[in-house]
Amino acid sequence: MIHGVDELLALPGTRLGPSRAVRVDQDQITAFAEATEDRQWIHVDRERAAAGPFGQTIAHGYLTLSLCSHFLEELLDVRDVSMAVNYGTDRVRFPSPVPVDAELVAAGEVISAQEVDGAVQSKIRITIAIPEATKPACVADVLIRHYA
Repeated sequence: MIHGVDELLALPGTRLGPSRAVRVDQDQITAFAEATEDRQWIHVDRERAAAGPFGQTIAHGYLTLSLCSHFLEELLDVRDVSMAVNYGTDRVRFPSPVPVDAELVAAGEVISAQEVDGAVQSKIRITIAIPEATKPACVADVLIRHYA
């Protein structure tokens, strides 16, 4: 637990996690497809996907990326701030697909932390993985601004 923005400045190089597992099921994948209007068959058509390249439906890469916010709340508990906002993402990669019903676990590393425009902006590299997979599902450098 971090008690304020001043402590964030000392965190570069710190490893975070691992998180608890989060299961990605078909209902969540379908809801994401509807919300984003990305209804590609590899995500929503179980029968066709069973005969496709992954043998089942897979989660959208951006669904996996969107879980970074959830994982960050668990990995980096910053107290005594008025708010924390997502500022952006520097780099995102999806090295491995996320099959339906996979359980994802995240770990992080604080890459940098600096004062910017009245806040402390940190860059956290989040690696989201399926524990038994050889490659991570998502690696993203996310930027968070914490305001005192």
